[in-house]
Amino acid sequence: MKEIFRLGSLRGRINMPPDKSIAHRSALFAAIADGESVIRNYSKAADPQTTLDCLRRLGVSVSQDGDTVTILGVGRDGLVAPEPELDCGNSGTTVRLLTGILAGAGVETRIIGDDSLSVRPMKRVLGPLSSMGLRYEAREGNFLPLQLNGSEHGKLNAIRYELPIPSAQVKSCVLLAGLFTEEPTQVVETVLSRDHTERLLNVEITETSTGRILSTSRKTVIPLQNYAVPGDFSAAAFWLVAGSIYPDSEIKLMNVGVNPTRTAALDILLRMGADIQIHPHSTTSGEPVADITVRTAALHSTEIHPEEVPNCIDELPILSVAMSFAQGKSQFLGAEELRHKESDRLAAVAAMLKVAGVEFEEHPDGLSITGNPGFVPKGASYESLHDHRIAMSAGILAGLSREHSVVNDSECTAISYPSFWEDLDQVSNP
Repeated sequence: MKEIFRLGSLRGRINMPPDKSIAHRSALFAAIADGESVIRNYSKAADPQTTLDCLRRLGVSVSQDGDTVTILGVGRDGLVAPEPELDCGNSGTTVRLLTGILAGAGVETRIIGDDSLSVRPMKRVLGPLSSMGLRYEAREGNFLPLQLNGSEHGKLNAIRYELPIPSAQVKSCVLLAGLFTEEPTQVVETVLSRDHTERLLNVEITETSTGRILSTSRKTVIPLQNYAVPGDFSAAAFWLVAGSIYPDSEIKLMNVGVNPTRTAALDILLRMGADIQIHPHSTTSGEPVADITVRTAALHSTEIHPEEVPNCIDELPILSVAMSFAQGKSQFLGAEELRHKESDRLAAVAAMLKVAGVEFEEHPDGLSITGNPGFVPKGASYESLHDHRIAMSAGILAGLSREHSVVNDSECTAISYPSFWEDLDQVSNP
């Protein structure tokens, strides 16, 4: 539990934690490459550490010295079946991407996760993998525990898969399975989702008039993963909102990944009137990196369109906080996916706003929020539901109340941002 009193202005410099999405992928790709990869600035958060633990269980040599991880890849055919099972903890990225690799490699194993992960749907990746020939058993055909039973002929068949909804995890899962098919496996996407997999794997991409076709096969060379992981934009988003709505604030965020498929929240905040400056300074692992400065600004309402949602899905909880302090009525729709995250994240955001006293309306796939620049949240007891993004959003919201508040199960922020509460304390000026 984290107790929060009125925080005043926020000033200072924060080094962003390593990007979780890139950390997962760097380790997974290194494991099936041929040779040694050295990944610097690897995330110490719980989920990326779960990925490392799973790789060790699969017979991959993984060592970690501080934030540097060394992985000796075993190639496409060197993974071994763990006994008695593979525990993916709370990490949806680990289970979905690793399932694609294990299906392609023909590793037969049982996959489990914690209570939260065990109610998150797997059918969206199991569907295309089944079309490729994977045999499996899952609870209700959709949930962990998941038993992978290989394929009928010992290898998967190539497919052409059109993504029914934009999803970086589904796209990545199928492309990773495709690394093991003799003929090219193709993924067709009409709405661009996070492209870290394509960048790190140098995936073959064909641009079309309606979108992109991405292809992998056994002929795809898996690069060694030797680079420093950039800072996490999803973590930076909490400070971009906080720096905008807290009075007399200025926060400098260092080493932030600004991949354009991740920064829709930045574009949304800018059109809401946020005072944000970007200072590009490098590219690492094919990813653009920048320092960002945010200052207090008067925000106005906006509408987030459904086509924008895939690239700001993780930032919608904290964007909801920004909308609460923006002049006018804001809205986002097309975010039904939020109901299948670590929690029913849409209902969790609604509950957070309700106890704070925000005027809003909940829809099946979004929220309408009537904001007020002079809004002062009520002192409240916020339930994180063991969802790290809800806990951090509640912490930012609670700090603007004139009364005492608490965030329950605040420790869950360790899933993605272990130093969040320390960073909040560091930049607070009561």
